Amino acid sequence: MRKLLPWYALALLVVLLDQLSKYWVSTSLHYGEARAYGGFFNLVLVHNRGAAFSFLASAAGWQRGFFIAIALVAIVIISLLLARHARDKLFCLSLALILGGAIGNVIDRIALGYVVDFLDFHFSGWHWPAFNLADSAITAGAVLLVLDSLRPGSRRAGAAR
Repeated sequence: MRKLLPWYALALLVVLLDQLSKYWVSTSLHYGEARAYGGFFNLVLVHNRGAAFSFLASAAGWQRGFFIAIALVAIVIISLLLARHARDKLFCLSLALILGGAIGNVIDRIALGYVVDFLDFHFSGWHWPAFNLADSAITAGAVLLVLDSLRPGSRRAGAAR
């Protein structure tokens, strides 16, 4: 259990920072309000009832339970992988970031019915879909997971460890 503490502590830190940032934005902005910072970034309060890029956001409401179930399954699988590979630093760093992000977003879905998004990057009139710190952690974790699989000698490149 002791070998898992750093990974769960990192996941917890991601959850806390994510939830605190969502709370701050939710209490500082009105829904849909945007505050510009520089020529490429806005803080904007939006609610995403879907998944990445608002996938299924306009569905009839069934998607909430579906996305909660997927997140809970992912949390269990990631926890099992962490326990199995607790000493594999890059792999576990990746998993801990993804775990923290998944928990952060599932908290929103359970408590609010949607995910709070607020980071809005744009260029020349084109806006990237708004996202949050949990999404950033999941993305960073996924990138690190790919990099880990490409390392010379990685046993995950095509085979389970």
